[in-house]
Order: sequence, then C-alpha cells, then structure tokens
Amino acid sequence: MARRNPERRAALVDAAIEVLAREGARGLTFRAVDTEAAVPPGTASNYFANRDDLLTQAGARVYERLQPDEETLDAHRTASADRETYTRLMRDLVGRVSSFRTGYLALLELRLEATRRPELRAVLTERVRADVEQNVTYHESTGLPGDATAVRLLMLTLNWLIVEQLTLPEVFSEEERDALIGAAVDRIVFP
Repeated sequence: MARRNPERRAALVDAAIEVLAREGARGLTFRAVDTEAAVPPGTASNYFANRDDLLTQAGARVYERLQPDEETLDAHRTASADRETYTRLMRDLVGRVSSFRTGYLALLELRLEATRRPELRAVLTERVRADVEQNVTYHESTGLPGDATAVRLLMLTLNWLIVEQLTLPEVFSEEERDALIGAAVDRIVFP
C-alpha cells in the first residue's frame, strides 16, 4: 500500500530527479532514492508501486517544477508583442529552464528510458504533447506574434539549445546563446 504523506512523496520524487540526472535511469533504484532523500532504507518502496511508477512520477514532477510562477506569467501577459520583448521572453525562458539543470537532465534520461519502456513512453508522449498544445494555446490567447507552427518550431529549437548548454556548455558562450535565440525569433516568428 502506497503511503500518503505528500511532503515525503515530493521529497522522494525530487531525490529521484537528482539521481536520474547524476546516475542515469539505470542508477535509479529505491535504495539510491532513499540515500539521496536521507530517509531510512525501504522508504521509497513504501511510496511507489514499482520503479516505473517512480520514473513516471519523476517526469511529472520535473514538468511541475518547470512551470513559470505567477509573476513570470503576469510579465508575459502584459508584455508588448514586439521583436525585442519577444526575444527577451525567450531568453528568460531558456535561462529559467536551464537553471533547473538536474530536472532537464532527468527529463533527457526519462526520454531515453522511454525508448525501452512503452508505458513510460505513453506517459511522456501524452505529457509532452499536452505541454506543446498548452504553449500554443497560451501563445494564441495572448496575441503574441507567430502562428502555432512558429511556436512548435521555436520550442524544438530552444529545447536543443538548452540540451547543448546543459550537456556541452563550452560549445556556445552565453553571448552566442543569446544571439542564437535572437536569430531563432527573427527567422521563425518575425520572418
């Protein structure tokens, strides 16, 4: 029977994210999560039905933690729709996502693991598809420039730039990263 202490469960899932980022999916064990969370051995197994359950909840938690706060959303809602503002918003987005390094690396590990686990692939596919559509809907509802295809192309472009920054940070300097974001906005949203 799974335990119901939400704070403990969140701490265990956050520990799983850290283990995923550091050790990869193969290193994600209940014992490793217990150690990372500094809880007694066997605790994680009381909260998750199995390893797949833990993997799935870790993926959901990363997305939860990547959501912008209300202040950021308010800034986006009230921002003008010009090229400079749009570019700044995209730079802020890349910075915010990149600042949760372990979360993004854990997502990459989960994506790799999903190639071997159909159930996890189904969950991630649903979650990523919902995230894409939520971004498109938000974009259209705020009247920002660019259509749904531009939003999708920008997401794909910026996601790979984030991967590059987190895995091989010396490939592009911060200045080059910012210039690439500006070029992506110019070429995709304001052609």
